[in-house]
Amino acid sequence: MSRIGKQPIRIPQGVKVQVDGSTVRAEGPKGKLTQPVPAGLTPRVDNGTVVIERGSDERHVRALHGLARALVANMVNGVKDGFERKLEIVGIGYRAQMQGKAIQLALGYSHPIVFPLPEGITAEIDKQTAITLRGADKALLGETAAKLRALRKPDPYKGKGIRYAGEVVRRKVGKKAGAK
Repeated sequence: MSRIGKQPIRIPQGVKVQVDGSTVRAEGPKGKLTQPVPAGLTPRVDNGTVVIERGSDERHVRALHGLARALVANMVNGVKDGFERKLEIVGIGYRAQMQGKAIQLALGYSHPIVFPLPEGITAEIDKQTAITLRGADKALLGETAAKLRALRKPDPYKGKGIRYAGEVVRRKVGKKAGAK
C-alpha cells in the first residue's frame, strides 16, 4: 500500500470538494480547480476528508496512487491558501516591471521582453529585481516560473540572469590571462 496514497486529505474550513466520477473539484477563497484522477483509482469524500482508493493492485495503478493523492492535496491547499514562487533578477541593467497582466523584462537583449501571465497567476515586483508569483494551481505556478527563468538562465561565469530565490549558481572559472 502506498504510504502517501492511503493518507486521507483533510478538507479545511471554507473549502468545498465535490467528486464527479473520476474528477475532483475544489472551490475555495483563492479560486476553483479541477483534477482528474487516473483510471483504476476512485476518489471519495468522507466526513470532511477526501480518500483516494485503489481498485486493484496492478503495478501502474500502485504507481499512480501516491501521485493522485498528492495532486488532489495540492489542489485543496491551493484553493485555501494558494502557492507562491519567488524569482530574483541578477545583472546590471536587468529589471522587470508590471505592464497590465504582463511582465516587461529588460534582460540584456536588444529589445524588452513582454511575458504575459496565464489566467490564475498574479505577479508582484519589488525593487525591479524580485518577482513574486502567486496562484492556486501549483503545477501552473511552477511552469510559469520555469518559463520566466528560461528567458535568461543564470550564467555560470558571471552569475547574471533570472534565478529562483535561494538557488545557488555554481560558478565556473573563466580564462586565465597570460597563461601558457
